[in-house]
Amino acid sequence: MSTITERPVATTPGGTPAGDVPAGSTVRGSDIGAVVRAYVSLTKPRIVELLLITTVPAMMLAAKGLGSLWLIVVVLVGGSLAAGAANALNCYIDRDIDQLMRRTKRRPLPTHTVAPRNALIFGLTLAVVSVVLMAVFTNWLATAITLGAIAYYDLVYTMWLKRTTSQNTFWGGICGAAPVLIGWAAVTGSLAPAAWALFGLVFFWQMPHFYALAIKYKDDYARAGIPMLPVVASVRRVNLEIVIFSWLTVATSLAAWPAGAEFGLGPIYGITAVVTGAVFLLEAHRLEGRARRGEPLKPMRLFHWSTTYLTILCVAVALDALI
Repeated sequence: MSTITERPVATTPGGTPAGDVPAGSTVRGSDIGAVVRAYVSLTKPRIVELLLITTVPAMMLAAKGLGSLWLIVVVLVGGSLAAGAANALNCYIDRDIDQLMRRTKRRPLPTHTVAPRNALIFGLTLAVVSVVLMAVFTNWLATAITLGAIAYYDLVYTMWLKRTTSQNTFWGGICGAAPVLIGWAAVTGSLAPAAWALFGLVFFWQMPHFYALAIKYKDDYARAGIPMLPVVASVRRVNLEIVIFSWLTVATSLAAWPAGAEFGLGPIYGITAVVTGAVFLLEAHRLEGRARRGEPLKPMRLFHWSTTYLTILCVAVALDALI
């Protein structure tokens, strides 16, 4: 799921979509730029950015400090390519339902800005490059998690779970939290309890985050036949799950404090987790209260705060690791 604002369809002077310029024709600089933007949008850069926010702090904590800048760069590049590959392949697989949803119908494939075959080749190429990069410069565990995350997201989540179960967000959350494990494994070659605690934090966080988004776009998902929880369950049920997973998120964030103590996770993170967690729970209960009273839900408040919450926590992890 992406919150990217889609651009208008880019065309050549003759009206041909920029991604399908006929062979042998002259392509102007502006057309090349449009093609590049279309391919970049296939990778869903905002989602990639959010994933990488969790990677660097995990690496710093595992290294008990800044660690190797070269390794950080390698994992950031490899992780970006891997996430971009998974998202591009997701766009290829979901092109039939993307054209039915207002939120996604202006993506490159529904608008024919990029041909499906080209999107498939692009996604597979990114996947191969990312895995090779991780294999050459990191270790087998980080590489295996990278490959597994791409395969799981596209073959299990996108092709199967997303279209068949209302718990698709839950099962898809495994991929969303994988960058934490990849970063940690790249540094240490193993996965300590602290790594799993951070994984659990990001995993549980995704439910209130994406359920809030799904509430807003409930009709869109219903139109495309995607059984998101807000589509198939009552408003009360959805908001109850948001509250439950918000509590699990905050509880896991607090559990990460002692789990990461041996790696330098200290009071900066602990105090931050308590304060930001309290605000997170306040927003979740506020949304549930509106649902109970039959008032307008305003779910995007929780959605935006959850992004801020995770970002602040990641900064706190990095600061404690450095200090």
